Amino acid sequence: MQIWVDADACPRDIKEILYRAAERTQVQVTMVANRYLRVPRSSCVSVLVAAAGVDEADEQIAARMQAGDLVVTSDIPLASQVIDRGGLALSPRGELYTVENVGARLNMRDFLESLRSSGSVDTGGPPPLSRADRQAFADHLDRILARSL
Repeated sequence: MQIWVDADACPRDIKEILYRAAERTQVQVTMVANRYLRVPRSSCVSVLVAAAGVDEADEQIAARMQAGDLVVTSDIPLASQVIDRGGLALSPRGELYTVENVGARLNMRDFLESLRSSGSVDTGGPPPLSRADRQAFADHLDRILARSL
């Protein structure tokens, strides 16, 4: 198992949880972003810089991940691709995407996008990451790592 992180939008607290988990379990974590990121010196943590552009990091993750890998992302279309390819997808808020829920989330995302683009609604951004979100992420990550190891 390898962990791929859609790192451009991943909160710092979640990255820190991932770095600690990589050291503890010796699982490879690859941060994928459109720019270089500072990461701890570790044989378990690396950075992959994708070309600048919309969805370039997502495309790199989708092209490189394999069945059984974990992808950390809040991008629903990427999560859907990961699941279709036999991987696991976990949001930074600790929500595990599944075959059962990713389709509905993708439909809702598309619906809200159409509302935003028509100018009929301003949905705003997501709320700040809470302590409960961080705990939910850490708990799901621990369960996934325990099963894979």
